Amino acid sequence: MAERLKAPHSKCGMGVTSSEVRILPSPPIMKSFTQKVLEVVSKIPKGKTLTYKEVAQRVGNPKAYRAVGNILNKNYNPKIPCHRVVRSDGKIGGYNRGEKKKRALLKKEKPI
Repeated sequence: MAERLKAPHSKCGMGVTSSEVRILPSPPIMKSFTQKVLEVVSKIPKGKTLTYKEVAQRVGNPKAYRAVGNILNKNYNPKIPCHRVVRSDGKIGGYNRGEKKKRALLKKEKPI
């Protein structure tokens, strides 16, 4: 339902005058792909891993596994455990703080 505000003699659009202006309700806020990826990754528990492909599937775009990697590479928020996302072929994969650091973090958490 639109809220109505009184605005006497205001011009609306193509030179049309109106005595009231309608404010339409905002559309529901949609999460961006990046937000969805970071949300999924933030929920990976210590000691567990997901593949880039599994993360892409969970956010609803199974072919976007490379995009997942790019998003995680740009993330420096310590609350998002990017190191818990690995490649599908069993290899560690990249990490924005270096592969050695990723390997050390995973060993400490015991998933590898």
